[in-house]
Amino acid sequence: MSKDCTIQDVFHRFYSSFESTHSISPAQRKAAYHIMNCKTGAFGVNVSVCEDCGCISVHYNSCRDRCCPMCQEFPKEKWVDARREDILDAPYFHVVFTVPEELNPIIYSNQKFLYTALYHAASDTLSELAADSKYLGTDIGYICILHTWGSTMNFHPHIHAIVLGGGLDAKNHWKDNGKDFFLPIKVISKTFRGKYMAELKQLWENDRLEFHGSAAPYKNYYTFKELLNTCYTKEWIPYCKKPFDGAESVIRYLGKYTHRIAISNYRIKDMTESTVTFSAKDYKNQGLWKEITISGEEFIRRFLMHVPPKRFVRIRHYGLLSSRNKKKKITLCRNILGCKKYISKLKDMDAPAIIRLLYNKDICKCSSCGGKIIPLPTEQHFIKPKPHMLC
Repeated sequence: MSKDCTIQDVFHRFYSSFESTHSISPAQRKAAYHIMNCKTGAFGVNVSVCEDCGCISVHYNSCRDRCCPMCQEFPKEKWVDARREDILDAPYFHVVFTVPEELNPIIYSNQKFLYTALYHAASDTLSELAADSKYLGTDIGYICILHTWGSTMNFHPHIHAIVLGGGLDAKNHWKDNGKDFFLPIKVISKTFRGKYMAELKQLWENDRLEFHGSAAPYKNYYTFKELLNTCYTKEWIPYCKKPFDGAESVIRYLGKYTHRIAISNYRIKDMTESTVTFSAKDYKNQGLWKEITISGEEFIRRFLMHVPPKRFVRIRHYGLLSSRNKKKKITLCRNILGCKKYISKLKDMDAPAIIRLLYNKDICKCSSCGGKIIPLPTEQHFIKPKPHMLC
């Protein structure tokens, strides 16, 4: 197989047989359709002609699906650039919230409820502890991002939080703890565990949970209660990474996590008639990279596990960075700290201008002679997707 094998190639080869033998949600089916048809003409084409040499260029439209490996770079750059205006020259920390793997079957069966519970538990933990005068006594700001995968595309739901290391107290005075994180990890662990388990129990008591597949045994009250007891006795292990080195490093770091998907094309190493080989980090061996070979259908199964529920918001802003607060309070913080405002580079720019700035490529010039290209009417070239498959 060619070394340039892509995720789209894998879906083209194995998805049909996988679909015939597995139960697939509408969201998963839609994502698969988008991935297989991205930049193939199924979502329309843009046809241009050079005014000077007459050269015709055809560009196939992308699917814009948030699970498609070919459609993340452009929205990521625009999103990260927009965050420039919210960044302060102050300490930032990366905190990761995880749950025991024993909860995975129930979480997978109730993704919308229990992913939301992860955000609730993480945000309540950070906000309440930061507001406690014993630790910082301020209102802080942070961004939470849900990831559901490990390096091997196993199901591993967790929250990445990018946390501003200081905040405003009741008198609107800035307070921080320097380069040291202001919350003890053990306190975060116990608080997060208590909040997540409380919401899980509440959902159970309100009969809001479903139990499919490997979660089926937990329909039984005593089995479910035993699971809760097991999770209470385990130590939940959030961790905090070292502070960032300046505002620009925060901006670059955000891009690594916001629009990431379960696996990227560059990690696909080989594909045969029945298997797919990809690279993954081996965290049991100091995080060294290794190659893993699995069946093509197993690859599809693992990939589709990480398609989020319909309209589920993966990136959420809290505290000083929430929509209702950030314009006024971030400006106040910036004035107190005396730091400069980072201006968005891409704001109000159209797509050709953004591409020119980011990739040094002028899509308005002919690739053959450098002349000006103009669009041709595309109605005759457009193949309309089925309505239920549209983004």
